[in-house]
Amino acid sequence: MKLVIVESPKKCDTIGRYLGSPYKVMASQGHIRDLSTRGKGALGIDIEHDFKPDFVVAEGKEKIVKSLKDAAAKSDEVLLATDPDREGEAISWHLAEVLGLNEDKTKRLRFHEITKPAILEALENPSTIDMNLVNSQETRRMYDRIIGFKLSNLLNRKMGSPSAGRVQSVTLRMIVDNDAEIKAFKPEEYWTITAKIKVGDEVLELALDKVDGKTVKLKNKEEAEAVLNRIGSTMNLSSLVTKPRTVASGLPFTTSTMQQEAFNRFRFSTSKTQRIAQRLYEGLDIGGDHVGLITYMRTDSARISPEWFNKHAKPFILETFGPDYLGAPKAAKKGNNAQEAHEAIRPTGTHRTPDLVAKYVSEDEAKLYRLIYDRAMASVMAPKKVESTTALFTTGGLTFKATGSVTIFKGYEAIYGEFAEKDEKELPRLNEGQDYETASKDGEQKFTQPPARYSEAKVVKLMEEKGIGRPSTYASTIDVLIKRGYVTSKGGILTPTETGIRTTQVLEKYFPEIVSDKYTADMESTLDEIEEGKETKLKAMKDFYFPFIKKFDEVSSVMYKDPPVETGEMCPMCGSPLIIRKGPYGTFTACSNYPKCRYIKKEEKEKPVETGEMCPECGKPLVYRKDKKGQTFVACSGFPKCRYIKGNENAQKKEKKTYTEADYVKPCPNCKDGHLVVKQGKKVKFLGCTNFPKCRYHEWLPKEDEGHNG
Repeated sequence: MKLVIVESPKKCDTIGRYLGSPYKVMASQGHIRDLSTRGKGALGIDIEHDFKPDFVVAEGKEKIVKSLKDAAAKSDEVLLATDPDREGEAISWHLAEVLGLNEDKTKRLRFHEITKPAILEALENPSTIDMNLVNSQETRRMYDRIIGFKLSNLLNRKMGSPSAGRVQSVTLRMIVDNDAEIKAFKPEEYWTITAKIKVGDEVLELALDKVDGKTVKLKNKEEAEAVLNRIGSTMNLSSLVTKPRTVASGLPFTTSTMQQEAFNRFRFSTSKTQRIAQRLYEGLDIGGDHVGLITYMRTDSARISPEWFNKHAKPFILETFGPDYLGAPKAAKKGNNAQEAHEAIRPTGTHRTPDLVAKYVSEDEAKLYRLIYDRAMASVMAPKKVESTTALFTTGGLTFKATGSVTIFKGYEAIYGEFAEKDEKELPRLNEGQDYETASKDGEQKFTQPPARYSEAKVVKLMEEKGIGRPSTYASTIDVLIKRGYVTSKGGILTPTETGIRTTQVLEKYFPEIVSDKYTADMESTLDEIEEGKETKLKAMKDFYFPFIKKFDEVSSVMYKDPPVETGEMCPMCGSPLIIRKGPYGTFTACSNYPKCRYIKKEEKEKPVETGEMCPECGKPLVYRKDKKGQTFVACSGFPKCRYIKGNENAQKKEKKTYTEADYVKPCPNCKDGHLVVKQGKKVKFLGCTNFPKCRYHEWLPKEDEGHNG
């Protein structure tokens, strides 16, 4: 038997069927080891001995490791088939270490899609563990452990912030900066001028383009009215230019662009997009065949392989649309730190069309698959051809403009039309040099708008542009910020909380490099150099650690806890100032002389507003109240003695069950005057007193008596 180890259990059955009976496929379920919390600073890193990491089996992975060891011991050969990236390479190395495999001889299978040809090709062309990739991942893990542990502990101790991190802190700073821009924004007034002219039976709207040959900004009503007064009763078509142009399709998806487009089209959060993409990659049942539908979904490459183009895309385009629609794979520009060995995200087979797949998968899976499929196919199709027309009209020294465009050849939009921008507008037939009657003119007051709040998609775009993080960390970084309470996400729009803003301010003051995108991007570049064999793990750690720890020690001695915010009131018990404190359930007002004085101010509850009606049960006033969800209802002011709620008058009250002597099992040993009877609990029957709830005595029934009805 030969043992193949993958990361995800969902891949086991599919790959096992492709490989056949000689092979057994098992899953590591992600990383099996991580840094310990032993040693100096609980870092799990031996700084004095060349930053040697101390790895231990990850919590909860003991059973998985044991089952893998047992299977490996019974196998003739072990093949490692974890994901084709840094993390996957590190997992393979950890597996080799734990299972006692020779890392130089153990076969490493790499594939970017879970299809039979891809799996068999990987099996025929195995490689070994790439230690450059492993060293790169290990360095990244030690970076994150040192920064995360040191800064998180310091911030938590000094100001109560939950955590800090190499990628999360700089990402948070971008969101906080955006919030500051919005708050500092001051709107400015401006005016727009439009006019309408009659063209036969149609009316064409024009926009002011120039005043006396110059582009101007109208700042107030007076300036706008001055322009409006110059518009004559007719306008002359002084220029009519029609030009052909081509519009190329976009590149196929990277992780970042897929997340952005899924948010823009479907309002999917980044984490939701990744979860769906993971399922499409690992495989779903399509017409009785469990197959991976897309290539590996963590990639920053927009490259399409010539093999896929020639074997799949080209024949499909020629057969479905014809030779005029055939394009070629685009030469994608290499982005910051992009790993070009990978491919873009594309469908594994063109014959599995979105319409076919939609019959077998969920609605959201179908949406994302169609987006990926159409984008990849469109990227290798011919460009769209458009005729664009610009018409310029003059009157009283003013120039007005109208534009239009008409598609004369769909090109890639034959398949990507559903997701194309619908901005075409055909102009009516016009004659250059002709005068047209002015039908109306209008000036509109407007104000400049503040910058838009960052969406999750926008943050991912900025992370990619600035070289912060990796495709595998975009979604998880945003999730961490939300879970830590640093930002809120409503409809995918991110807003920093007070904790997030204060944490960023402190980091900018004491650790400006940690929230610098250049510092973080430079670290990512170093990791790439280690991956390429141009830099060593030891040098990278020395270059990072010693300046960082020196700065950390300096800051630790001068950074003080945030001073408490005084309320301006004095403690009624000891006379000390009252301050605002933070607790697990929010803020509260308490004495600054704690623990000597434990006074806590009880906040006065807002007095409920009376409705003007009286309670039909007790005669007290009815008032407006709010439930836990913030919804308003009308109830009695005499609560809890009176539990009347308006609208619940017809709600059936639970009838108290009456028991007869035939139901009695034995006298109640607790209250003496009651009897024990068989009652039905949530899961089992038991003996309870007939005087419940005054007497809560009960006994459990023996299992053989649980069926007794009493």
